[in-house]
Amino acid sequence: MIKAKKSLGQNFLTDKNILEKIVNVTQIQNKNILEIGPGTGDLTSFILNKNPKIFFAIEKDKDLTNLLNDKFKYKLKIINEDILDIDETNLFNENLTVFGNLPYNISTEILSKWIMNLKDKFWFDCLVLMFQKEVADRIVANHNNKKYGRLSVLVQSRCDVKKILDAPASIFSPKPKVDGAVIQLKPINNYCNVSFNNLETLLERSFSSRRKKIKNTLSKHKQLLTELGIDENLRPENLSVSNYCKLAKLID
Repeated sequence: MIKAKKSLGQNFLTDKNILEKIVNVTQIQNKNILEIGPGTGDLTSFILNKNPKIFFAIEKDKDLTNLLNDKFKYKLKIINEDILDIDETNLFNENLTVFGNLPYNISTEILSKWIMNLKDKFWFDCLVLMFQKEVADRIVANHNNKKYGRLSVLVQSRCDVKKILDAPASIFSPKPKVDGAVIQLKPINNYCNVSFNNLETLLERSFSSRRKKIKNTLSKHKQLLTELGIDENLRPENLSVSNYCKLAKLID
């Protein structure tokens, strides 16, 4: 019997109703699939039942890798590595559809890495990912919302995002201290082509003091705010993703 390892942030999702809803979010049949952190293979089984074309899975835990190979008899390629050490753009020469019950402690690090690694083209066509509910709410938040911030803008500058479902802590084993949520992310083909580093620097400066007006946090860019018709008396959460992208582009 495999026990979840707290050090790896493992919480296994076994609720069949939730698993079925997750695999029905997007097309799987004849698609190239990547699963992050398959654990004991519950979601993996549901994905295999949908007849993917190519199926990769990345699992850091060697014990779980052995379990999965025994369970599925090499019906998929399991990579025993840390997802943070992998260059996902080199995994496959076609776009991947990605599923993942991400460890909550590194979920934002994983997503930020994927978004920042986007070059001239996307390596994925759809991400269906489990996050801590609080993080998921921040990712999908729109401007004029207190949950809207740096992460919201960074992700939404590249992807359309949508919350699929909430996942209460009670459906995981072992039970985590917080609830989760599944979100879907799809690439924006005509995304704002701006330096990601410039955008991130701008957001850090803007959201460093959320309650201050942007005439204070972005004081060195007052002329650009005027040029874009952005009221300098607004607060950081009032500017849209488009506002931030246009501003970062002018700074470029």
